Amino acid sequence: GLSRKEQVFMALLGASGVAGLTALILLLVEAASVLLPADLKFGIVFDAGSSHTSLFLYQWPADKENGTGVVSQALACQVEGPGISSYASDPAQAGESLQGCLEEALVLIPEAQRRKTPTFLGATAGMRLLRQKNSSQARDIFAAVTQVLGRSPVDFWGAELLAGQDEGAFGWITVNYGLGMLVKYSFTGEWIRPPEETLVGALDMGGASTQITFVPGGPISDKSTQADFRLYGSDYSVYTHSYLCFGRDQMLSRLLIGLVQSHPAALLRHPCYLSGYRTTLALAPLYESPCVDTTPPLGLPQNLTVEGTGNPGACVSAIQELFNFSACQGQEDCAFDGVYQPPVRGQFYVEASYPGQDRWLRDYCASGLYILTLLRDGYGFSEETWPTIQFRKQADGIDIGWTLGYMLNLTGMIPAEAPAQWRAQSHSIWVATVVFLVLTLVTVLGAASVQLFWVQD
Repeated sequence: GLSRKEQVFMALLGASGVAGLTALILLLVEAASVLLPADLKFGIVFDAGSSHTSLFLYQWPADKENGTGVVSQALACQVEGPGISSYASDPAQAGESLQGCLEEALVLIPEAQRRKTPTFLGATAGMRLLRQKNSSQARDIFAAVTQVLGRSPVDFWGAELLAGQDEGAFGWITVNYGLGMLVKYSFTGEWIRPPEETLVGALDMGGASTQITFVPGGPISDKSTQADFRLYGSDYSVYTHSYLCFGRDQMLSRLLIGLVQSHPAALLRHPCYLSGYRTTLALAPLYESPCVDTTPPLGLPQNLTVEGTGNPGACVSAIQELFNFSACQGQEDCAFDGVYQPPVRGQFYVEASYPGQDRWLRDYCASGLYILTLLRDGYGFSEETWPTIQFRKQADGIDIGWTLGYMLNLTGMIPAEAPAQWRAQSHSIWVATVVFLVLTLVTVLGAASVQLFWVQD
């Protein structure tokens, strides 16, 4: 006895009830636990080298991987001016010079996380030399840096002198991490540890020191040259040594002084300078470095005229005088200056930079021949092992240096945070629920339309 309008209305009402009940049942199906993406943590490291200072901002997921953060480089900022050791006469300026790069880094860190961002300044060979020369000036510079960074809105961990061994070891970590030799994301979606045979060595040429670090083929006899650390659940032992006074800038000064001492005259002929090049240099500042253990010859003027002769053979001979190779006579595993070193093994990466300024052009010949002498005669690379050396400034977008290695090591001391969990339906059930909710809405609207707009005959 129902009219056509009533039949349609009841059918739509029934369909809406069935669709709504089905959607309710689907909503009551047990939800699965879903891990939300982990929050990011940040860290700032200042590399206070002998010739300049750089800031690096790093970030990593808070949950870490087997106890170590998976770190990426978010910012590299070159501080304006020279290295902090150059501010011995004005220590306050050493701290103020860091402000510009620090402000750039803070812009990239969420304000709520700035106070939890560990910040560290590590000073290398330039400050090591200044401490030997004048310890009070070195203390004043560290105090000025600590004052500036300590009042900044970060978690300041300190400004310290980085040991040469640590500089080499952290640099090794940086290179191998950047190349994916410590941990790698596999095609199966898991983090894996590559074979130990793929690890590479690291060579670093700084302004005042140079470092060599690698995994030798056998046990390390001199334990003072061994560095141990644990990363991503694995233990590593490497040979590392830092040679103070054998960095590029100190080598050039020592080379010049060696020529002065052997040929004291108002006009000095320099075999490593281009033939025809001529310049005037103040003599006294050359002897102020702790790397120099002699005094100027008597009778020389305050300013020395230096003229280039462009003689590569004589240049190499003068450079070799900077090394004490005779101290290794009778020793099987020895580099130079009587320093223990196992035979080099595996591939090596050398931190390389290309200044490009005209003021460096006169020293390119001496620098190139010095690196050749150091690698071949000092570290013992041969014709067979020479092709294993690669000169790089970055490894997979990460600047090569000690700072990232330091930050990776630091993440092991920062507590991990487990990713937040959320209850969620599977994708298929969620889609079905949405479909039935839409059907419920359509049928309800249809029933209402029938009731309001269908005119009864």
